[in-house]
Amino acid sequence: MLARLPPQLQMISLGHLPTVRRRLEHRSWSIGRWVGAVVALIVAMTAGPVLALRFVAPPTTAFIQRNEANIRAQGKEPHIAQIWVPSAAISSNLKRAVIASEDQKFLTHWGFDADAIGDAVEDSLEGKLGRGASTITQQTAKNLFLWSGRSFFRKGLEVYFTILLEAFLSKKRILEIYLNIAEFGPNTYGAEAASRRYFDKPASQLSLQEAATMAAVLPAPRLRSIAQPNPRTISRASWIQSQVLLQGAVDSL
Repeated sequence: MLARLPPQLQMISLGHLPTVRRRLEHRSWSIGRWVGAVVALIVAMTAGPVLALRFVAPPTTAFIQRNEANIRAQGKEPHIAQIWVPSAAISSNLKRAVIASEDQKFLTHWGFDADAIGDAVEDSLEGKLGRGASTITQQTAKNLFLWSGRSFFRKGLEVYFTILLEAFLSKKRILEIYLNIAEFGPNTYGAEAASRRYFDKPASQLSLQEAATMAAVLPAPRLRSIAQPNPRTISRASWIQSQVLLQGAVDSL
């Protein structure tokens, strides 16, 4: 029986099997250690910058960098308007309007709205135009660290960074970052720059109507305009105002 086996296998007698098994187990353990070390390194390299956001404002975002690169590719010089302000310098009207518009469960979920995701999947299966299911935390993660696209890899990274943001930052800080990096108009990022550009006032003085109009263009300011709102944007701003009044005050923000 042994003579009919290939020469390589003829060398493996029953006495050698425990040694072979130990070598395979050692190799598997070594590979596991290597993979574990790589994963730990990746977590450390990504968790550090997210943790730092508890104390410092992000100097830029992946979204802004990509926009600047596209403008330079056209042979133009990018002129980005962005003025970072603390949460206290942003009108509660805008905070409430953005929550009412983008993510009404923002204060209670852990980064993901299961109901919204379920509705989006159901719409997709029925062939309907998909509704947005991204939370404010997900949009913050995408704007800060990622690129546009619908690949599973990019979506997986979005989930990962969303979990990190929720783990390391308060809801108040996440909303503060989002309102300072969201694009409200062409090359206009953050509530302060947008408020000064479109309403000639600081973000702290925004009325509910103005705040609702700003929230109504998110997350697609290239398709909707604060300066020249179309009937659909006006209608959405009116709906946002009604939702804010139903929502009531949000003291924690």
